[in-house]
Amino acid sequence: MKYVDDFRDGHIAQGLAHAIAREVQPGRQYRLMEFCGGHTHAISRYGLVDLLPPSIQLIHGPGCPVCVLPIGRIDQAIRLALEQQVILCAYGDTLRVPASHKLSLLRAKGQGADVRMVYSPLDALHIARQQPERQVVFLAIGFETTTPPTAVAVLQAQAEGLKNFSVLCNHVLTPAAMHAILAAPAGVQIDGFVGPAHVSTVIGSTPYMPFARDYGKPVVIAGFEPLDVLRAIQMLVAQINQGRAEVENQFTRAVTPEGNRKAQALVEQVFELRPAFDWRGLGTLAQSALRLRPAWAAFDAEQRFAAPYQPVPDHKACECAAILRGEKRPEQCRIFATACTPEHPIGSCMVSSEGACAAHYSYGRFRGVAVPSLGPAA
Repeated sequence: MKYVDDFRDGHIAQGLAHAIAREVQPGRQYRLMEFCGGHTHAISRYGLVDLLPPSIQLIHGPGCPVCVLPIGRIDQAIRLALEQQVILCAYGDTLRVPASHKLSLLRAKGQGADVRMVYSPLDALHIARQQPERQVVFLAIGFETTTPPTAVAVLQAQAEGLKNFSVLCNHVLTPAAMHAILAAPAGVQIDGFVGPAHVSTVIGSTPYMPFARDYGKPVVIAGFEPLDVLRAIQMLVAQINQGRAEVENQFTRAVTPEGNRKAQALVEQVFELRPAFDWRGLGTLAQSALRLRPAWAAFDAEQRFAAPYQPVPDHKACECAAILRGEKRPEQCRIFATACTPEHPIGSCMVSSEGACAAHYSYGRFRGVAVPSLGPAA
């Protein structure tokens, strides 16, 4: 298979679905968490749940980088834009995440803040070169996939001697979130993980070994196309039936055990672990995020502008936190598709292109569907 259409072949998908149905054991439930929001959207877009037997339950995980960003981090960026009058550069999804006082970065822009959408940190660097009299801050978010480009931007800014560029760093780590899900004393029961694709191209498959070894949970790294996901589910079902817990790689065309060593070296050069970081839905997790090393403190917006993080509670009616933990589905939130829609989001899961609520709403997966109870961990 060389071309993307080959990974969307309906006849092959039906064949995989029939093979999965033959392999499931009578009376057994298979609770599989797709960690990455990209998988959540593929599952909804292609209706993969409709192809699977009822005994296979897919649970959404916290792998949406915009969704896990707490309100206080958006507030922090808004304060920089409104009070410090920096040019605040951010990815498009981030602009619409609801913050405190009925604000968002987009609404702050309407109040006079200079907020600009960019496609990469290099776009923010370009703006800094063009306007040397203005301070430019890049709101850096995301898991391991988007961290290397931020490192490149910092190195480039240093090489060019740019004094008006800095980074508000919110990069987080996938294994820490997976550990938090499994270690929760009253969390959702999970039998296996559909492992993330893009993240794994950077970190490789080896970092998932503790989840198989220490927790007894199989992990199968999968690509984002429908056949990738179905094949990964088949591989997980086989492991569970055989009583195995191993890390397997379905996405061999892009992921290796060691990952991208060059990207890892860039990240190691520029970033270090934060002692702790606040996640939406998961709380404060130790060593779960990155910050700039002291050698690069001149490019750290939190230090440059003395802009400390201040935690803020989520909207009382929003169930994003429980959805990110896999404890609830979007349909179980009482404001889903009523008060909270993509046009008027109340929670971050309805904003991002990788959010579970946005996926369910956009592809109509919630209409006429009975919602099973996930229940506590056994």
